[in-house]
Amino acid sequence: MTGDRKSHLFDTYARMPLTPVRGEGPWLFDDQGHRYLDAVSGIAVCSLGHAHPRLARVLCDQAQMLWHTANIVQIPQQEALAEALTRISGLDRAFMANSGVEAIECALKLARRHAHERGISQPKVLVANDSFHGRSLAALSASGNLANQDGFGPLVEGFVRVPYGDLGAARQALADDEDIVAVLLEPIQGEGGVKPAPPGYLSGLRAACDQHQALMMLDEIQTGMCRTGRWFAFQHEPDLLPDVVTVAKALGNGLPIGACLARNEVAALFKPGLHGSTFGGNPLACRVGLEVIGIMEEECIAEQAANMGEYLSQRLRTGLTDHPVVVEIRGRGLMIGIELTEPATALKMAAMEQGLLINVTRGNVIRLLPPLIIDQEQADLIADILVELINRHFPT
Repeated sequence: MTGDRKSHLFDTYARMPLTPVRGEGPWLFDDQGHRYLDAVSGIAVCSLGHAHPRLARVLCDQAQMLWHTANIVQIPQQEALAEALTRISGLDRAFMANSGVEAIECALKLARRHAHERGISQPKVLVANDSFHGRSLAALSASGNLANQDGFGPLVEGFVRVPYGDLGAARQALADDEDIVAVLLEPIQGEGGVKPAPPGYLSGLRAACDQHQALMMLDEIQTGMCRTGRWFAFQHEPDLLPDVVTVAKALGNGLPIGACLARNEVAALFKPGLHGSTFGGNPLACRVGLEVIGIMEEECIAEQAANMGEYLSQRLRTGLTDHPVVVEIRGRGLMIGIELTEPATALKMAAMEQGLLINVTRGNVIRLLPPLIIDQEQADLIADILVELINRHFPT
């Protein structure tokens, strides 16, 4: 909305005074002709940058043939994308959805069916403090952010919360409560402040889930699709394979699509009629998703994210060494958080004025999620602007 013009939209977003009209790679251009380096990329969505020419061609080509059919017929593009997703993840089956929150709902329903098969009438899912899994009622209930839940009660029951990264607490909860049928966690908490799981944490949870017949379900909606330097963040731990993985965001590079991936025995919990999606898996979205995976493979995007993420993190650490307001610079690949002792929200506008778009979560964590295609010069620009801004706003 510009000027005094009345908006007919719900007032659900605190929007910045910026109107992008065009994108090119990691850059956005507004209606005034200004250029911005996009270190948000639609919140980890446009990992291949804006207006990628190959994706634009595939989108236009498919749009001229077939956009949508109901899931009562065969959809070759959906089959091809499912094969690609299972190949890069190591899992066996895929359910195609519209979004990350739809993928989470699918995972939670699988957990309920798992409980049903085991004869557990009041099933529970183990989740973590400070987690974020989406804004549907079930996903909101699974999340650990009280501010997001406020005013939406009664919430969906059946969630047990433990501190994130505390393997002992998770093991104890599983041992104490036989009704816990699944664990749902983010390998790196995004909205929770870019907090990576401690080394060995996920492998320890895998063993605990096996011991107690609980499904291990990982929310890779933000961390998946090469963001952390691997196809999926769980792949940083050798020989680890979850039962369920949710993916979305970067899978369509901006075109809405999500997927719930599962091992054969878990996917078999669903029979025809037990779950579905009107738009999920349509030919248009699946064709684009398949092209995204193809580009990421051909251009070694995972390796690019790992290398450039390490370079950018090191530049930030060097520039902000011993700064009194910087608590920690953490993350993996090109998912980086800079935690401050002071509120960081004002830095969003200050960065925008210098041609850089950033995000702030939990009020004091600068979250960087730039396109995975950024080069060293662009990483230097991100680091230079942020180091200067932090030094200027919080002088030592």
